[in-house]
Amino acid sequence: MKIAIAGSGAMGSRFGLMLQKSGEDVLLIDGWQAHIEAILSNGLKANFNGEEVSVNIPIVHQEEVHLDKKYDLIILFTKAMQLDKMMTDIKGIIDENTQVLCLLNGIGHEDTIEKYVPLENIYLGNTMWTAGLEGPGVAKLFGNGSIELQNLGVGQEENAKKIAEVLSNAGLNASFSENIRLSIYNKACVNGTMNGLCTLLDVNMATLGNTRTALYMCRSIVNEFAAVAKFEGVALDIPAIMEKIKSCFDPLTIGLHFPSMHQDLMRNNRLTEIDFINGAISRKGRKYGIVTPYCDFLTELVHAKEDILKAE
Repeated sequence: MKIAIAGSGAMGSRFGLMLQKSGEDVLLIDGWQAHIEAILSNGLKANFNGEEVSVNIPIVHQEEVHLDKKYDLIILFTKAMQLDKMMTDIKGIIDENTQVLCLLNGIGHEDTIEKYVPLENIYLGNTMWTAGLEGPGVAKLFGNGSIELQNLGVGQEENAKKIAEVLSNAGLNASFSENIRLSIYNKACVNGTMNGLCTLLDVNMATLGNTRTALYMCRSIVNEFAAVAKFEGVALDIPAIMEKIKSCFDPLTIGLHFPSMHQDLMRNNRLTEIDFINGAISRKGRKYGIVTPYCDFLTELVHAKEDILKAE
């Protein structure tokens, strides 16, 4: 299968590496020139569960994609605020048969994708894999994970299952979901607690978990997500979500991991996705008449931190 990874940072690098190792025809697409040049010169280097690997994998700048080649599947891994530009840049490689799987953090990205891709070719997914970038062209890939995905178009269930099979053959543990929006909200709760709090406190997840106020703050944020989700017909299991959040604090599993928002802002001085996680709950809360003080304040604090650090 011809697969393009649109947005080839930490997670895109993981998926590209694993899919190529399984025999798929993979192209990485990204907008970070230093990252592109490093992979072109030295291959994609990774600490893959303790093993140092180097893989030669094609990569191209998103503004220089060869428009004469079409792809069977495009997996979207951009930052949320970069999605619209990425779709504009790569629209020439999308035809009526191209399937697009969105694995972005956050809520509501299908509204952007549908401007470029018919609904029957759009698939939403939720991934619990983790990854980090140590520098341009150098990834740290550790732990295990999974993917759930579902078709948005009516009658596309078999195609969704075929995509899941391709991903699973690469060791990515994908499965078909009957209710992907529930899974996306569940993950958004984890991102809505771990990302913003770890970024503002400049800590990994285990250190956050060791604070006296961690569970209270996390529960307050999750309550706001649940109130908004309920208005949209999605019932969240708050105790189960809190158990998942607690598991993130374990230093023997993923607790020593710095979430992607921390990597973006504190390590790489990049703007964050806060508007598409906690900020999305704030916007929906205003729309539905639901108060969301924790998400409101967290969003404002992260933006203030971006301004202080002059993030770009």
